[in-house]
Amino acid sequence: MPIQLQDFEFERVLDENPYFRCLNVLGTLPASSVSSSNVSLPGSTSSGRLLAILRLERTPFPLTLPQEFSSGVLENTKCFASTDIYTLINGWLKRRDDLPDLRINVICPATDVHIRKYSKQDVLMVHETPALYETVVKPYIEAFPPSRTQWVRNILDGISESESLLHSTDEFLILPDMKWDPTTSPLTALYLLALVRDPSIRSMRDLRGGDGGHLPLLKAIRDAAHSVVERKYGLERGSVRLYVHYQPSYYHFHVHIVHASQSGIMGMTVGQAHLLDDIISLLTVAPDILSSVTLTYGLGSQHGLYEPMVAAQGNVA
Repeated sequence: MPIQLQDFEFERVLDENPYFRCLNVLGTLPASSVSSSNVSLPGSTSSGRLLAILRLERTPFPLTLPQEFSSGVLENTKCFASTDIYTLINGWLKRRDDLPDLRINVICPATDVHIRKYSKQDVLMVHETPALYETVVKPYIEAFPPSRTQWVRNILDGISESESLLHSTDEFLILPDMKWDPTTSPLTALYLLALVRDPSIRSMRDLRGGDGGHLPLLKAIRDAAHSVVERKYGLERGSVRLYVHYQPSYYHFHVHIVHASQSGIMGMTVGQAHLLDDIISLLTVAPDILSSVTLTYGLGSQHGLYEPMVAAQGNVA
C-alpha cells in the first residue's frame, strides 16, 4: 500500500538548504503504512508508529516551461522589486499532473543512522591513514548488519526495480538513481547508478589492480556507462561524469554516473568524489595504492566515524 503523507506526524526539522531547495524533516508514520516485511526493522516508537524522514526538494523546471508563459502555465505573478533594467517577480504555477512542485523522498522506518545522516552538521577535514582504516574505519564498516544494504540486494536479485534496469551483467548492473526522475527532470539532471554484485567490495579501499584485481570490472563499468547513455539518451562519450564516494553513504561498491554539465550538486565535493578514470589510472600504476595511501576527506559531525576519527587526528603524522 502506498504511503499516505496525510498520516505523517511532524516532529522537527533536521536540516534545510536554501541553495539546493531542499528540506529534511523527522516525524512518524503508522506501522500499517509500510509493508509488513519492513516493520520488524528498527525505528518503532513507543506508540507503535514508525520513525520517518521526509526529504522535500523542488523539482527541476522542464525546458519547455518558458515557451508556455503565454499559454497560461503561470496562474499568478507578483512583482516585488524593480530597479533600472532589473525586475524580480514571484510566480505561481498552475497545477498540472506533468509539472509536480516537489519531489518527496520517504525513509521509513528511519534508524538513528538515517537521522544523523540527514541532520544539519558541521564538517571537519580528516586524514585517514592505512592504519586508521584498519583500526577504526574497517571495524565500523564490518559492524553494520546485512539489513542496512538489503535494498541493494533486492535490486541485484531482481526483487525490486527490475523494470528500471538499463544494463545488467554477471558483475554489475546500471539503473537510474532514485534522485533522478527521467519523466519530469531534464536530461542535464541525468543521474544513473552502477551497482556491483560482489558484496566483498565495500568501498574504494577494497579495490586492487594487477592480475586478478578489479581493473577489468572498473573498465567494464566505464564502457557500459558510456554505451548506455549514448544508446538510451543520445549522449556522446565525455557527456557524463563517473565517480566514487569515499566515505560512501552505504558500504556496497557503486559508481555514480551523472551528466557532465551538473556542477555544485551534493556528492561532488572535493575529497568525497573520486573520478573512476583516476581510480583506474592509479590502480594501473600501483595495484595496491588504495590500501596504502592516506585519504583526506570531510566528515560530518553526525557521522558515526566522526568522534573516533577526530580523536585520532592528533596521532596522524
